[in-house]
Amino acid sequence: MNTSDKAVTISATVNAPVEKAWNYFFNPVHIVKWNSASPDWHTPSASGDLRPGGRFTSRMEAKDGSMGFDFGGVYDEVIPNEFVSYTMDDGRKVTISFTGTENGTDILEKFDPEEMNPVEFQQAGWQAILDSFKTYTENN
Repeated sequence: MNTSDKAVTISATVNAPVEKAWNYFFNPVHIVKWNSASPDWHTPSASGDLRPGGRFTSRMEAKDGSMGFDFGGVYDEVIPNEFVSYTMDDGRKVTISFTGTENGTDILEKFDPEEMNPVEFQQAGWQAILDSFKTYTENN
C-alpha cells in the first residue's frame, strides 16, 4: 500500500543489524522502552500481531498523567526485515522500509499527515520518536 502524495518522510541510520532493528521496532517488549517523542512522555503498554491483517496498538501518555492517547491500526503488508505498511485507525497510511548497509540499518518511514496540526510539527514529533528508537537500539 502506498502513502499519499502528501506523505511526510523521516529517516534514521541505526548502528545495528537489520534483524535487531526490526525486532526492536516491532516487539512490544521494546516498544514500551523507546516509543516517546520527549522524556516527559512514555508508552506504558503496547501490543502487536505483525502479519497482514494483524492489529497493533500502543498507549502513549504524559508521565504526569495530564493527557494520553491510543495509537493503533492494522498491518497491510509485512516483508520480514525489509518492509511494513499499515493503516492507522483514522485511515491514514504508513510505510516503513529497513535496508541493511555497512553502517547498520537505514530506516525510511513515510506517513500521511493528519489535518489538525502543522505538518512540520508532525514530522518533528515522528522524527523524535524514531531518534528515540535509534538511541535505545544502539544502547541495548
